[in-house]
Amino acid sequence: MERKDFLKGLGLVGLGSLAVPIISSCGSDDDSSTDSSATDTTQATDTGSSSGSSTCTVSPSETAGPFPTKSPSSLVKSDITSDRTGVPFTINITIQNKNASCAALAGAIVDIWHCDKDGYYSEYGGTGMQSADFTAVHFLRGRQITNANGLVSFTSIFPGWYSGRATHIHVHIYNSAGTSLLVTQIAFPEGSGSAVVLVNASTANGYTKGMSGYTYNANDNVFSDGVSSELSTVTGSVAAGFVLTHTINVAG
Repeated sequence: MERKDFLKGLGLVGLGSLAVPIISSCGSDDDSSTDSSATDTTQATDTGSSSGSSTCTVSPSETAGPFPTKSPSSLVKSDITSDRTGVPFTINITIQNKNASCAALAGAIVDIWHCDKDGYYSEYGGTGMQSADFTAVHFLRGRQITNANGLVSFTSIFPGWYSGRATHIHVHIYNSAGTSLLVTQIAFPEGSGSAVVLVNASTANGYTKGMSGYTYNANDNVFSDGVSSELSTVTGSVAAGFVLTHTINVAG
């Protein structure tokens, strides 16, 4: 069972109701300031934890909605950037099998999706939930199969954010036969030296929102009960790009 039902928390019955009002942000933790001394070569100093799940337990289950990939099997690719612009971003996810003492799970199918620098998702739009209409395109969505080390890697751009949610990535994992094992989400470190802060100060790369109105993990509907096993490690700089590393445990 999921730790919480994100859509239910918004007053929805399920994914079938897509005409959702835009989510309000939590102003109490908003931070409009940026580090004026930071440059594009500043290295992220708040990088999170690479361990993912610190013990051999299944990672938390989270909602896939409200923007799940509609036909993931048609999006088998490692470079999911498409026409989106932003700070270069590499996503490295390792899948481990809790039923085998958290050994690497080879042959698992891994789907990911996230928003663009402006907070928009492909395959959706033209509604109260997302005014920009991207229903006919499929950017920032992709599928890969884990190698012998349980690893998949994707080339992308650093996600932006939208009202009511912290920066995040959605992940859906299946076994080699296509049976769903876990739907979860990946959280990002948010300290003053974090990649989230550095990227959102990068107006030269099109990130125009800054951190004003940002909803932090502690106030996010999905992550507010804790992100200890969902927090990724993010290293790098705006100039060189960032690399996310994260481990997810499933019952394979």
